[in-house]
Amino acid sequence: MTDITRYGFDQDYQQLFDLVDRYSKDVLHPLADPMDNEDFFPRDAYRALAEIGILGLTVPAEYGGAGLDESAQALAAHAMAKWNPSMSLSYIASDNLFAHNLSRNGSDYLKERYLPKICDGTYLAALGMTEPGAGSDALGSMATKARREGDNYILNGRKLYITNGPEADVILVYAKTSPEKGAQGISAFVVEKDFPGFQVAQKLDKMGYRGSPTGELVFDDCVVPASNIVGLEDRGVRVMMSGLDIERAVLAAHCVGLCERALELSVEHAKTRQQFKRPIGDHQLVQRMLAHMYTDTASMRAFCYLILRECCAVEAGEAGRGEIHMRTAASVLLSGMAINRVMDNGMQIHGGMGFMRETEINRLYRCAKVLEIGAGTREIRELIVGSELLKL
Repeated sequence: MTDITRYGFDQDYQQLFDLVDRYSKDVLHPLADPMDNEDFFPRDAYRALAEIGILGLTVPAEYGGAGLDESAQALAAHAMAKWNPSMSLSYIASDNLFAHNLSRNGSDYLKERYLPKICDGTYLAALGMTEPGAGSDALGSMATKARREGDNYILNGRKLYITNGPEADVILVYAKTSPEKGAQGISAFVVEKDFPGFQVAQKLDKMGYRGSPTGELVFDDCVVPASNIVGLEDRGVRVMMSGLDIERAVLAAHCVGLCERALELSVEHAKTRQQFKRPIGDHQLVQRMLAHMYTDTASMRAFCYLILRECCAVEAGEAGRGEIHMRTAASVLLSGMAINRVMDNGMQIHGGMGFMRETEINRLYRCAKVLEIGAGTREIRELIVGSELLKL
């Protein structure tokens, strides 16, 4: 198991990591293959995560959570990702993108209404930001609109590539309440799946993370109570940016878990696969690939954990700008590039066997590419880091 304490975390974090690691290996890992093959999300298995106390890790105890920090949540995602990346991704979308954000920015009413159901596994949640015409330019090109009508807002628009979308009970949705203000006219809302005018348009068929449902959502005169606005009207950018830096730090930890598993599989294969009457691990070129896999994994782990501790020291209003904005972007930039190098070397070591869809390394390989795309593409991460450096 990974020794968390060597990175500055105390034994409480180590115990949490070990708990999730053991549970994920014993319970979630056997589900990874059928989830991928059948493209299904096991709600019962997700709900059972509440029984070991890892749902709502950053939610205050008064709402049913554990009241821990972002590092604890990221470590849980890391340990889970090693054994079941799809479950870990859905966990991040619900527990971090929705619950953590609502806990930081929601009203008492919203927190009391939704967070306990997230923490006990009753609800699965999602974040609705990306649209068919608004990906990297999520703010400027956002077309989903919300207008106030009495005690309600009426939402119209579409959201695309939404993790957990087809299964989510609640979604944190961003929409323009004052389109003339551009990015400064966006508001955030909690939308329940049963609100009139909401529907899942389609479940998307993906290359990787097939057990983590992704879909397109439609809001056709969707009626949302005014009490379900998160934060103030036209101040949704603050809500969005306050969560985005944390999301990137947690996603970097998720990458570490996949890389650790790929390295384990590759070392094992190099020891057992025979060619030229000797294990392929005896050949220097294979050793070279293993060395690069190890170095990439160790580097991203160390940087990721450093940034996580920095995130925990950031006040709620400080995220989304300045040095922490740059450093979380750098963390996920490194992790996204490194994981693809790790998986490429792992596939090369496995050879023809790795190209077979039923192998675990193949499943990990198919997951890796999107980690240079989600939560801001590699190019957006580079722009953030470069532009912030020029301001120093």
